[in-house]
Amino acid sequence: MQELYQVLIVEDDFRVAEITQRFVEKVEGFEVIRICKTGAETELLLSNHPLPDLVLLDVYIPDVEGLELFWSIRRNQPTVDLIMTTAAKEVPTFEEVLRGGIFDYIVKPVDFNRFKSTLERYKKQRTTLAVKDQLSQEEIDQLTGVSDSTLSLSNENNKLPKGIDSLTLEKVQTVLSMGKEGGLTASDLGEAVGTSRSTARRYLEYLVSINQAKAELKYGDVGRPERRYTTP
Repeated sequence: MQELYQVLIVEDDFRVAEITQRFVEKVEGFEVIRICKTGAETELLLSNHPLPDLVLLDVYIPDVEGLELFWSIRRNQPTVDLIMTTAAKEVPTFEEVLRGGIFDYIVKPVDFNRFKSTLERYKKQRTTLAVKDQLSQEEIDQLTGVSDSTLSLSNENNKLPKGIDSLTLEKVQTVLSMGKEGGLTASDLGEAVGTSRSTARRYLEYLVSINQAKAELKYGDVGRPERRYTTP
């Protein structure tokens, strides 16, 4: 019989919580054990009940300031895995939870296929680690979600066009993946990454050329249309 991974949802909006629960239960091998609406409720449950395997956590919880609940769970229940499901797109927030060891970071509104892919990767990781003593690099890449496109860029580092640096390119891709609704302009991205507008534009157009980004003209109320970039 297949193991069921138990999931705790921490979400104050009951409509979003219900959608998330339906998403979880559509993926084979997972069940929702509880929905908590506050930090206090979450900490009480985690301190008095068998621990879940996975917590789906929003950044914005009414009775919690910043990422206090995230760090409390990390400190007091270190064996529980965390996936952020949140509308927060700020780079400092992402950096902080990344350093804290999140399994994934999914921006609302949550796309089911993206969500399903994460849970299936989680299940594969847990299953593999339960039966393995050692891992090959290929297995590690699969379990950490390194995509074929990322590997391709890494393997062909020396083939990048003149003026495209692999480290800066990685930063651009990270910021672009967390971009606001409607896309980012070259100025937006340059400010986030710490480069000039023209440099950011060069990297963005390179990503468009290899199908790692999309560009659209957005017309405002006045002035010239802006070229905005999003992930595919």
